[in-house]
Amino acid sequence: MELYLDTANVAEVERLARIFPLAGVTTNPSIIAASAESVWDVLPRLQKAVGPEAIIFAQTMSRDAKGMVEEARRLSKVVPGLVVKIPVTPEGLAAIKALKKEGIITLGTAVYSAAQGLLAALAGASYVAPYVNRVDAQGGNGIQMVQELQTLLERHVPGSMVLAASFKTPRQALDCLLAGCEAITLPVDVAQQMLMSPAVASAIDKFEQDWQNAFGTLHL
Repeated sequence: MELYLDTANVAEVERLARIFPLAGVTTNPSIIAASAESVWDVLPRLQKAVGPEAIIFAQTMSRDAKGMVEEARRLSKVVPGLVVKIPVTPEGLAAIKALKKEGIITLGTAVYSAAQGLLAALAGASYVAPYVNRVDAQGGNGIQMVQELQTLLERHVPGSMVLAASFKTPRQALDCLLAGCEAITLPVDVAQQMLMSPAVASAIDKFEQDWQNAFGTLHL
């Protein structure tokens, strides 16, 4: 199972990489724009923050396949091993097919249906990113869509992996993992919610109080 952070905040990645068993960092144009940093500057810094063995994901901006391929080549040169995110549109599928031939690893993104995700995988995407919460927000069932996509890839494109994205709660992420997802990417706040709970702090406070009362110290 691979766990990613969905952010371009280098300071947060540095802080959480010490704690979480991260496989890498995913970004998208909105995340990069919010960082107010050049994509060419922030990507190497994210790689340094999370470690040389981790995987960084970055997305193209062009709408046509030719532009996507050109941008993918540029992105691949900035960070060795970077995975290029391509929106799964008609032009995106053409770009994924072309990049597969060049040996550039891609992720099919902006996936709102199992059929759309299957096409991305068949075109050559190594990762497929269904948008769980966004599907829910449109009145669909994000977890069911992920289950269907996971089943389709296992049966027909076992070389591709679901990397579920767009989460608002830890429960959504856990349900995706229970559905068989091998990878998820979490916003920083959702990642922190998976670990922190008022009940945890309360339990630790009680342990400390009892120990202090008995032994007059908070050390072993």
